[in-house]
Amino acid sequence: MSEKNLNWAVLGVGVIANEMANALRKQGKNLYGVANRTHDKAVAFAEKYSVPKVYGAIDEIFSDPNVDVIYITTPHNTHYQFMKRALEAGKNIFVEKSVTLNSRELDEMIALAAEKNLVLAEAMTIWHMPLYKKLWQKISEGEFGKVQLITMNFGSFKPYDMRNRFFNMNLAGGALLDIGVYALSIVRSFMDEKPDEILSQWKPSPTGSDEMATILLKNSCGQMATVALSMHSKQPKRAVISCERGYIEIVEYPRADKAIFVDAETGEVTEIFSGERADALLYEMNDMEHAILSGDATAMKLNFSKDVMDIMTTLRKEWKLQYPNENW
Repeated sequence: MSEKNLNWAVLGVGVIANEMANALRKQGKNLYGVANRTHDKAVAFAEKYSVPKVYGAIDEIFSDPNVDVIYITTPHNTHYQFMKRALEAGKNIFVEKSVTLNSRELDEMIALAAEKNLVLAEAMTIWHMPLYKKLWQKISEGEFGKVQLITMNFGSFKPYDMRNRFFNMNLAGGALLDIGVYALSIVRSFMDEKPDEILSQWKPSPTGSDEMATILLKNSCGQMATVALSMHSKQPKRAVISCERGYIEIVEYPRADKAIFVDAETGEVTEIFSGERADALLYEMNDMEHAILSGDATAMKLNFSKDVMDIMTTLRKEWKLQYPNENW
């Protein structure tokens, strides 16, 4: 594998962009370039993180021949348009969750990335945290027995402030694309096959976005899952993966570095540790660089991202929850 140092550029300067700049710093690297809708914020970001290139217009990030990979951190209703422009310009792209609004958009981008021989991946921490890689390995080796039932919770209390993105339909707000994507990614990663039976109920917010939802899933292997989401009531970020020989419990699962396994017969509790929560972005970016340089993008789990997007699109179509100007 080549030892080439890749030039990362970031589109958007929010919380995630700050985290990825710090992740590069941990490796003794700096971001190469930054673009943002508000140019002054891009300048301030560049000064903070010693970024040498600030683009005067967003289009310039796509046309710069020195950029190897673009991290798109803008609101998810903008992802499709930026992904398309980046791929058409020959750039590898790493895209914040939810990677697109719907399956049509993602399928189109997957086909375009394949045509251009580029890496497209969703910035889903769960795919890259060492803890999950360790748990998947233990399950594949039969240590816990077959996964039978998965129970997921994720709830935030967000005030009804319609100026923020959480309930704003124009910014594709709602629980499913914002937090449900994490829960469904856990479900998919521990299931042997994609769920093909899906039942749900949901409650809209005052804007019409999905404020709460409960989802039941089952696949052809007989594995089942329940997911409870809320955007206006607090829940723990907790996953319970019930296996034949006991259950795995993970708290704060989006960036987890610890799990417990409770033996079904003895009740004995075993703690499982791997990785560091604070290095979540570092793990993601290392895997992305490996995918680009080696040509092996297996670790990016785009197939799982597609399965999750298919589930979310199916649900929103059943709910008749379509965003303004969305084409699904």
